[in-house]
Amino acid sequence: MRLRFPKSARLNRAAEFAKVKAEGVTSHGRYLLLGSLQTEEDQPAKIGLVTSRRLGGAVVRNQVRRRLRELARKSRPELKPGVQLVIIARPSAVKASFDQLQQDWLRACQRAGIFKA
Repeated sequence: MRLRFPKSARLNRAAEFAKVKAEGVTSHGRYLLLGSLQTEEDQPAKIGLVTSRRLGGAVVRNQVRRRLRELARKSRPELKPGVQLVIIARPSAVKASFDQLQQDWLRACQRAGIFKA
């Protein structure tokens, strides 16, 4: 199976992010916040990333974004269908290793109950 992260699997519009924030459940981690919302079962999981300017300059934000995108890409086959996720990076994510981010991501996903049973 190819582990891709196509545009169809991403949240793009501000309204989609706002809906997940308003109606979804938030799981707090040390390096990230995970907002999740269960929608129709027939659609694939959609994921959006937020890296604010509080993290640092553009280079730093892009590095964090690439790491989070890789975590989401690897986990997509294990996610429940129809779930929408918003991953918000905390400032501590800048200095975290990839392994630390991955452990925090898996804990947040398990707390949110978004993995297939």
